[in-house]
Amino acid sequence: MTVRPSRTSVLKIESPLVRGGLTLVGGVITGNLIGFARVAVTAYLLGTHSRADTLAVAMGPIDTLNSVLINSLVFAFVPMLTPRDGDARAALFQQLTRCFLVVSAAVSLAVILAAPLLMRALAPGLDARYFASAVTTMRILALSTVAAGCGAIHVALLYTSRRFAPTAFYQAALNACTIVCALGLWKFLGVYAFAVGYTLGAWVQLAIVYWSGRPMPRPAQAAAIPWRELLTKPAFFVIYAAGLGANIIFTRAYATHAGPGMAAALDYCMRGVGVPLAILVSPISNSLLPELARRTLRDALRLIDRTIVLAAAAAIGTTAFALFFREPAIHLLFQRGNFNAESTRMVSAVFLGLGPSLIGWSLIEITARSLFALNRPWLPVLAIALPVLLNVALTLRLHPAQPEWLGVGCSAGLFLGFLALFTLLHVSRKNWST
Repeated sequence: MTVRPSRTSVLKIESPLVRGGLTLVGGVITGNLIGFARVAVTAYLLGTHSRADTLAVAMGPIDTLNSVLINSLVFAFVPMLTPRDGDARAALFQQLTRCFLVVSAAVSLAVILAAPLLMRALAPGLDARYFASAVTTMRILALSTVAAGCGAIHVALLYTSRRFAPTAFYQAALNACTIVCALGLWKFLGVYAFAVGYTLGAWVQLAIVYWSGRPMPRPAQAAAIPWRELLTKPAFFVIYAAGLGANIIFTRAYATHAGPGMAAALDYCMRGVGVPLAILVSPISNSLLPELARRTLRDALRLIDRTIVLAAAAAIGTTAFALFFREPAIHLLFQRGNFNAESTRMVSAVFLGLGPSLIGWSLIEITARSLFALNRPWLPVLAIALPVLLNVALTLRLHPAQPEWLGVGCSAGLFLGFLALFTLLHVSRKNWST
């Protein structure tokens, strides 16, 4: 006789996912509302001048690097920490902290030393008068990577016990500190004030997650996992996240050839894409992570399917709304100070091509992160090569000089990547279920 679970028991099973999702939604909304204020401050002080390009080409790649590092470590080590408890969890956490403190410090140092070479590759069309300023800005921002790497391990630990609140306000800390420093230090540091604020925000968030995770049990003597295994564990997600980030990095690099202020215009548009993207992806994927680790494969796949359908409907509706109201919204939010009417027209035109990237970007992220949680990393890694390849091929073929076409390759590539990943998932799942 089959006993069906009661409605009460189903709600109990689902409640951690709901609670975690709501907590993360609150943090994401707060962070992005403050983020709008940060972009408004940037627009007011920098507009779409070449100085704005300086900040965009330096901060964009570092922000992508930190996101790759954080997401890779969280998705690699939450499933590893979750089945352990007590001394075993404490011992693994301590080893991970030591390992990735060294790794993140090494990455930060490498970026600082290689900043001139990186800037030539990431902003080939940047006005030569602003090159040195962009290099210095990148070097200041690179110090945030140490905090991001260390903080990611603490975030993974908090996720294992479904403590989402301390981790949900990462963007809020970054954006708030950036605003305060930009306004307070602008007269003394100029564009560097933004970099100082961003870096300070990363260290503030590290302090938050560090104290939220205390007290940790003193780890007992346990066999250490080889560092090689720890370093290769997040390798698949690093490849996936780097491929995903390469889409916008390439588009921003090409934008420096399209004229002064175009890279900055692209970054202003990213706020319009990034806010709904964060609201759709972060709460869903991060709260799904521990839930998928606790479910059977069949139940996990059903949950992924339902999530994709709901996310697709939300992404399509949001994109249509944003495209229709893009110009009045940009005028209302940003047109003041150095951000004039011409800046509004430029950013609105760029958003026409970049805005639809929300659909493919959100769906590929939710699907890929779910597959990583199920320890099926090969499918996202294979699919993520398609977006950047199509982006590069279309951009180099079209050589877009008009702002409306700058983001078309990025949007088309991400949608193709999602279709490829979704197809691979449904072709492969029959073998997983058997």
